Amino acid sequence: MPLLKREDMKTVKVEMEGALNVTKASAIGAAQGWTGWSMRIFTLGKDGFTPFHSHPWPHINYIISGTGTVHVDGKEQTVKAGDTAFIEAGEKHQFKNQGEGDLSFICIVPEEGDK
Repeated sequence: MPLLKREDMKTVKVEMEGALNVTKASAIGAAQGWTGWSMRIFTLGKDGFTPFHSHPWPHINYIISGTGTVHVDGKEQTVKAGDTAFIEAGEKHQFKNQGEGDLSFICIVPEEGDK
C-alpha cells in the first residue's frame, strides 16, 4: 500500500485560460497502482477560480477546507469543508474561492481526465 505524504505530492500551478490562483497536487493514480482513476487535490488561493469548462468525463469533488461556490450548468451553490459535489460528464462547471483563506478540494476523475 503506497503512502504519499502531502509534502511529497507533485504540485503544479494550473496554467489554463480562465484559471486564477489554482494549484493541483497529484495524490493517487496509476503510478501508485490505482489504474483507471486519479485523485488530485486542488487549492484555490484568495479570489482564485477554476475555468468555466466541461469535459466528457464525470468527477467527484470533496471540499477539504475553505468556502466558495460551485457553478454547474447555470446554478451556483455555496460549498464549504465537508461538502461533496458530483459533476456529470458534459456539465459546464467552475469552482470559486469566496473565503479569506484557501479553498481546497479533492477531485477524483477517470484516468483520461488527468492530463
